Amino acid sequence: MSAWDAAAIDTLGAADEVQVTSRREDGSSRPYVTIWAVRLGDDLYVRSAHGRDNGWFRRALAAGDGRIRGDGIEREVSFEEPGPEVDEPLHAAFHAKYDRYGPRIVGPVVSAESATATFRLVPR
Repeated sequence: MSAWDAAAIDTLGAADEVQVTSRREDGSSRPYVTIWAVRLGDDLYVRSAHGRDNGWFRRALAAGDGRIRGDGIEREVSFEEPGPEVDEPLHAAFHAKYDRYGPRIVGPVVSAESATATFRLVPR
């Protein structure tokens, strides 16, 4: 497992929005999806606001790898599902970063359903 370089995790972790894509079976990239990301320690996380049934999440789960880009940084990543021990710290991180958008917007990202649809993005 690789670690993020400081510039990449600082930039991507601070970006208001990032884009992620997963790979098709033939190795080509799917279209990018705009999403929120939060940094927790030395890791970067994304969540599906609509749970595990969201198309981008299902495709990323099946592919296992893809790319992230934001604020001029682009990296190859693996999509890894973290354990439940990060649920509460991630809820707090999403609230801290995005509460300015209001509960109607942030609520779905910090729901129990979304907690089950979380990826840790591991640089490759």
